[in-house]
Amino acid sequence: MKKKLSVVKIGGNVLENEVELHKFLDAFSAMEGPKILVHGGGKLATQIAHRLGIESKMIGGRRITDAEGLKIITMVYGGLANKNIVAQLQARGTNAIGLSGADGNTIRAVKRPVKDIDYGFAGDVEEVNTLAIYQLLQAEFTPVFCAITHNKEGQLLNTNADTIASEVAIGMSDAFDTTLYYCFEKKGVLLDIADEDSVVKHLEPINYQELLENKIIADGMLPKLENCFHALHKNVGKVCIGDISMLAPNATLFTTITL
Repeated sequence: MKKKLSVVKIGGNVLENEVELHKFLDAFSAMEGPKILVHGGGKLATQIAHRLGIESKMIGGRRITDAEGLKIITMVYGGLANKNIVAQLQARGTNAIGLSGADGNTIRAVKRPVKDIDYGFAGDVEEVNTLAIYQLLQAEFTPVFCAITHNKEGQLLNTNADTIASEVAIGMSDAFDTTLYYCFEKKGVLLDIADEDSVVKHLEPINYQELLENKIIADGMLPKLENCFHALHKNVGKVCIGDISMLAPNATLFTTITL
């Protein structure tokens, strides 16, 4: 029987709220068994870029990563955000190791091709080095990935953290019984955005399609759910979406997504 592995992606609103971040790190540290954490840091990168007089370019809520923007992202994601999380996890007895996709060649990506919009140095994941990650887990490290990959030709790439979490979970599913968690500020997929407790507890392709047709699922949730179903189709055992309380062993109010 395969050993269980938890892959957890932390949302920006949790990451950038000190009180919520500490609650999350307590809950993550308490999770039993091998685990992997994935984070971004877009809002913090935007704030620091503004202080440095560098304009952050966004189109349709997506970041355009030019050369100057990539420097900021590397500093914030790979430095400030990542090392703060690693240090806080060490304080909680979790032996974390901070990584970008370039470290150990763990996540290789390609620069997103230009179609209607040139996203600059944005990366689409091509390959996850499962052996390297497996060896870290076997050595009882907890990998903490920031949202940066590389193309194995010396170029760093800004890569969507939800996608990194999904692709890492997929990559590790051959060796582990993998559960992917998307942890953010809401309790799950909501039937009514104004009612925090209107959580859809179980989401399958049939009722997902119904929610889409009735326009109940908001636009911002669609890319996340696409990553969820993609992961399930690629042999990830289970995907869960919810707030910090979802990580507790006795949690009940969150969304579980299955095929």
